[in-house]
Amino acid sequence: MHLGPGRRSALWASAALVGSLVLSACSGGSGAASTDAGAEPKITVTPGDGKDVKFGSPISVRAEGGRLTDVEVKDAKGNEVPGRMAEDGATWTSDGKAGPETTYTVRSKAKGGKEGKGKEASASATFTTQAAASVNKLANTPSNGQTVGTGMPVSILFDHAVDKSKRAEIEKSLTVTSEPKVEGAWGWVKDWSGQDRIDWRPKTYWPSGTKVSVKGLLAGVDSGEGGVFARNYDFGFTIGADHKAVIDVPSHTLTMFEDGKAVGTIKGSAGSPVDPTRGGIHTVRSKNADEVMDSSTIGHGNEWMLDAKWVTHLTASGTFLHSAPWNNSIGVENNSHGCFGMTTSDAKRAYDFLPIGSTVEVKNTTSTKVTDPGNGLEVWQETWEQWQKRSALK
Repeated sequence: MHLGPGRRSALWASAALVGSLVLSACSGGSGAASTDAGAEPKITVTPGDGKDVKFGSPISVRAEGGRLTDVEVKDAKGNEVPGRMAEDGATWTSDGKAGPETTYTVRSKAKGGKEGKGKEASASATFTTQAAASVNKLANTPSNGQTVGTGMPVSILFDHAVDKSKRAEIEKSLTVTSEPKVEGAWGWVKDWSGQDRIDWRPKTYWPSGTKVSVKGLLAGVDSGEGGVFARNYDFGFTIGADHKAVIDVPSHTLTMFEDGKAVGTIKGSAGSPVDPTRGGIHTVRSKNADEVMDSSTIGHGNEWMLDAKWVTHLTASGTFLHSAPWNNSIGVENNSHGCFGMTTSDAKRAYDFLPIGSTVEVKNTTSTKVTDPGNGLEVWQETWEQWQKRSALK
């Protein structure tokens, strides 16, 4: 079964539980249910053929007087709907719900008798669900197929607000699986943009090489005033090499670690006593080879407009690693406005070494600012116990 900044997704579909259609065998049926293996089973599809069907409920297929041998449910784009067969083989139910304004086709087969050894029946039904008054969408990080660092959370950003009363159902519809298996938890945060977001972080860092799959059976799920989700989501990513960095502010030093072993150091300048660099464990959220450093974006008006190379973004509020060729005190004095500035060549070393999703820990800073998890991908700013409290299912 399959869910799952840049953010992309693939959909599943589900179906609605509105009305029923009873269909007998292709060869014609007696119309009466029987548990006799010689009798023909009767297949009931809920909902049956129709238009303007209500969305938001599962699809159900039942074999009366027999056992289902095959059930296939697809949407108009050919996406298969996952579902589960009951232990007695008489009922199949979709895992998720029907999304709005979607056409589904159900094809099924059954054989008569409790053991499913009698006459065979087949049935099909097609229905189209109603349109929703409004639709909510999401964007996921990492993107499907991406290789990321060992500190990368799963981050899902919603287009529209999610009512607090709807969060538990949405959270239940989201799953993260991995090989090897890794413990983790969902937590609701407010993105720096002001939008609602839910992140999943592992209890500790991912092992290198982990394959991660994220699934969201969200079609037909109501987010409140923000609207209904129209589709399911399915994406996956891979954890790459274990690369991390630690900045020791007083010594003006960034140390690079691979598999827990120091593999190089870089001298730089962290934030001044007036604008000290934010402490704690940051996650690399994005990178940019060439960027204009604009003082107005961090509350310093029009003081400067500088061209920087090899920019590694940590917080959304402007804590970066970058080249600072204008700084004549690199490695000697902490005099930046909160970033860690380096020579251009050293900035490229850090840029190349740290993939998106890797972590940079800032130690021994005088900053007392508490960095919210939504200020970038800052899930490691909290302890595991603190993070778990952000779940709507706690």
